[in-house]
Amino acid sequence: MRNRERIIAAARELFVEFGPDVALDDVARRAGVGNATLYRNFPDRAALTHEVVLAVTSRTTLRAAEAEAAEADPFAALSRFVHAAADERIGALCPMLSGVFDRDHPDLLAERGRLEEAVEGLVARAQSAGRLRTDIAVGDVLVALSQLTRPLPGIACQGIDRFTHRHLQLFLDGLETPARSELPGSAATLEDLRRS
Repeated sequence: MRNRERIIAAARELFVEFGPDVALDDVARRAGVGNATLYRNFPDRAALTHEVVLAVTSRTTLRAAEAEAAEADPFAALSRFVHAAADERIGALCPMLSGVFDRDHPDLLAERGRLEEAVEGLVARAQSAGRLRTDIAVGDVLVALSQLTRPLPGIACQGIDRFTHRHLQLFLDGLETPARSELPGSAATLEDLRRS
């Protein structure tokens, strides 16, 4: 693995474990490189954070395509994706998104667009097959995924995994048809999320 990739992987792990303000010296140490190598590849925290967010978003988009290819049943594909996205720790990105980097950078917008399109496709296919309730939208899936994969304050991330997948499955069971209740409010769309 090249130094740049090792640094991104180490930063992702440490951001998940300790939050976005982890010392860059710790990132270099975890990656097995010197500080000079880290700063040669990433001149500041914003540049490193940008690459971590881009990498996680890209990997999550790939997980959506893999889920679709692996599962004939559209609801099973959506379920597989939700669990795979949790393993990518996408919810741990939320604190970084309020950080000091350009969230509207063209690379990030393009990758986010690919992810949104992939998840919209999974949701639409599951709804068309009559397997997913029709009173939800892709934003509902993304919000729940973000909320259910974000570590609770004061709880170490390493131990949360066994609960994350359990709670994601409870959420997914609630999405499957036939619906057992009427949902309050309206479905969360991507436009709603962008306005937030």
